[in-house]
Amino acid sequence: MRNRKIEIATKELELPRFVLDLLSAPPTRGEGLNTWLFRAARVLHHRRQPGEIIELLRAIVAGEIIKPGEIERAVDRSASCGWRPGGDKMQLRPGPWPKVNKEQREAIIGTGRVLADLWEASPTKCDEDGPTCERIIDDLFPANSLLCVGKSSSEFVTRPREALRGHLDKMRLIVPSPMSAMTGLTQDGKESEHTLKNTGQRRFLVIEQDNGDSDSQAAVLLHLAERAPLALALHSGSKSLHGWFYCQNCSENMLRRFMAYSVSLGADKATWSRSQFVRIPEGTRENGRRQTAFYLNPEVVEK
Repeated sequence: MRNRKIEIATKELELPRFVLDLLSAPPTRGEGLNTWLFRAARVLHHRRQPGEIIELLRAIVAGEIIKPGEIERAVDRSASCGWRPGGDKMQLRPGPWPKVNKEQREAIIGTGRVLADLWEASPTKCDEDGPTCERIIDDLFPANSLLCVGKSSSEFVTRPREALRGHLDKMRLIVPSPMSAMTGLTQDGKESEHTLKNTGQRRFLVIEQDNGDSDSQAAVLLHLAERAPLALALHSGSKSLHGWFYCQNCSENMLRRFMAYSVSLGADKATWSRSQFVRIPEGTRENGRRQTAFYLNPEVVEK
């Protein structure tokens, strides 16, 4: 009977075969129904309006126990990573960043993992005698990379790695990817050593959180580290943790999905910009506080 309802609901949708196959096999409650709702909504955004998707999914899962607002949330959150056919590949359709999923964030924090767990999980011990700023940069970037570093967002330089040796721990900021040229043009046509134009291919996608304390932020980073390679985590010296996820050669589609998921857990979307400054590990903040590294795993990084 249920299969018959699904057949009626999907009839004449004129959707790709793989989408129809997905819609024809929804799991039951307790077997991944919530995840399926997100996946199903994601592949429908390119041909249906949100209201139509909601009604379609309601018809398909009729008879299952559905939580209040569950389908609506799946449709809303999947909009940022909806896809559309593009030749042989599915191209990501940029959309608004998702709202914070407070329920999921609280569930992750509720696992009890804290900053001490992040520190203990570090393959390289980050204690008082641990890695310096110079060593961390050597571990994470190819030899003599062109790096953009700064004491502030208005006081910065782009130089080969060796020209910066011995000076990095006095810096506060760094672009988490090598630069492709010494200078580039800003949006208003001015030449600068810090622009999107002279920022090279992404090497790290940095996840920064400003909400919650260090323990709750660490729990989120450990959760994300189960889905992507975490190379570095450091404290800003103020109120946030920065997690550096290695992403060299990953597609922008994949990274956008990961970023959207991170934003739904409370991450700041500003670090999506390839040229965005982030805190340099073991650097010195303007108030004199150290930007302490708590986690370092250079093994996930390819040189």
